[in-house]
Amino acid sequence: MTTPVPFIRLGLQIPRFEDPSEPRDQLFEHVADIARTAEESGFDSVWVMDHFLQIPNVGPKQEPMFEAYTLLGALAARTARVRLGAMVTGVTYRSPGILAKQVTTLDVISGGRAVLGIGAAWYDDEHKALGVDFPPAGERLDRLEEALQICRLMFTEDAPSFEGRYSRIHEAINLPRPIQPGGPPILIGGGGERRTLRLVAMYADACNIFGDVPTVRRKLDVLERHCESVGRDPASITKTRLGTLLVSPTNEGAERELARLLPQVTRDGAVSSGIIVGDPDEVVQQAQEYLDAGLDGLVFNMPNVHDLAAVSLAGTALSVAIAGVGKRVDG
Repeated sequence: MTTPVPFIRLGLQIPRFEDPSEPRDQLFEHVADIARTAEESGFDSVWVMDHFLQIPNVGPKQEPMFEAYTLLGALAARTARVRLGAMVTGVTYRSPGILAKQVTTLDVISGGRAVLGIGAAWYDDEHKALGVDFPPAGERLDRLEEALQICRLMFTEDAPSFEGRYSRIHEAINLPRPIQPGGPPILIGGGGERRTLRLVAMYADACNIFGDVPTVRRKLDVLERHCESVGRDPASITKTRLGTLLVSPTNEGAERELARLLPQVTRDGAVSSGIIVGDPDEVVQQAQEYLDAGLDGLVFNMPNVHDLAAVSLAGTALSVAIAGVGKRVDG
């Protein structure tokens, strides 16, 4: 059996939407410009967070936040090649059947470029603000497992039924069908070693984890053991990491950007925490260390994502470096 090639090599996650220099009525147009710039410069996927309030350590709650799937549908109409997904969908926010329908719709609108990124959700303040139940972690993971099964059924079967403890569908017709054979690939976000990575081994086409190089190696070792226990070839899973990137034409410029955008973080602290900082040669070298640890692809958020020149520089430099990792499954 042929092992699928990695379908995510270089992704851009847009962590915040507002550029203070842009008028509010141009908010979406600016985000679309970011997505197009990413596509044109070599990123193969564009991601948005599935949040309704801005998250801590990125910005204040009062920042503008788009609903993820409405935004992704609009970006599908403004891009041509990049894969599109939420990094990652909170399982608590939508019933699995509705989520499967939304992701299928995105796949059709985009011509087969959707990815279902999904995780157990974590932002309790957001749940409270919007009146969404926030069950304990164990229940959220149970709900995640049921959602994974339901979404796969609705992507692949004509009228599936499923009865779980928390979620159910009954003869769920999902028309139009997804464009991608077998439906959009499923990516699970999170690195919980006991349950989350086991769910990856059981159900996912891809995973996304966090951490420095030693942490990444440990998580991938754990994933490999889970794959062995369920009879899965770990090479069939696209393994990615989400991290922060600051790139500038010179190292001095990158240092200034770090001091301006992340004033609480020193250069040494940035490197030790997994933030990649530097000129193009420097960030390529740092990125390669993560690929050498066993990852197939890298997804970056950029604190200066509103600087289109920085996005273009990042895509151009890193896409060349990562080109040998694998080709996109859709050519």
